[in-house]
Amino acid sequence: MRCRAGHNEFIAREALIFVIPLLSLSLIAWLKDYNWISAVLLLLVFCVSVFFRNPERYGPADPDAILSSADGKVTSITPNVTSHISGKGPYTRVSVFMSVFNVHVNRWPSPGKVTFVKHLKGSFLDAREADSSIVNERNAIVIDTPFGNVEIVQIAGKIARRIACWARVSDEVMKGERLGLIRFGSRVDVYIPPGLTPVVTEGNRVKAGITVLARSDTKLS
Repeated sequence: MRCRAGHNEFIAREALIFVIPLLSLSLIAWLKDYNWISAVLLLLVFCVSVFFRNPERYGPADPDAILSSADGKVTSITPNVTSHISGKGPYTRVSVFMSVFNVHVNRWPSPGKVTFVKHLKGSFLDAREADSSIVNERNAIVIDTPFGNVEIVQIAGKIARRIACWARVSDEVMKGERLGLIRFGSRVDVYIPPGLTPVVTEGNRVKAGITVLARSDTKLS
């Protein structure tokens, strides 16, 4: 089954829960001649819409590479780790922190089939802290890829309070398609299996579905 939830709206539908009330309040304020309040509310609508922007992207078709799942800054690259959620490993974990200024729509790093999805409740530490991958609210997705199991973990942060995952077990996914988002600042970890070597370094800026995160040590093409 193809993943049904790779929404391609210009603004992600998760914005509606904020945009509709703000627009309604702005209209009421305008009708009551509170024009400055109406203008402030419209400004908030604009800011929310920018945060939930959902651009079309066309990344490299390189079959020997996996792509970043998130926009942001690479904060750590940790070899030889085991996932605390799926128990799979060993992996190399590449962590990407998303600020409120980044696009927050996450994308698939590789084509494959979803074999595992699990959401865990937890704390809301700053997503840049190392312990956030263990104690924060998070959602893990494992996909069976040409390289082996690749795991994507969406991690809520200090401000982020909601993780949206648009995939289910048995979905067939394509590299670069949308998989979900995290609201208002957060982090995404991509767990890379042996046989892939990271080509990014800590401090690099990356874009979901565009930036190559790692390449296969053996040519698949």
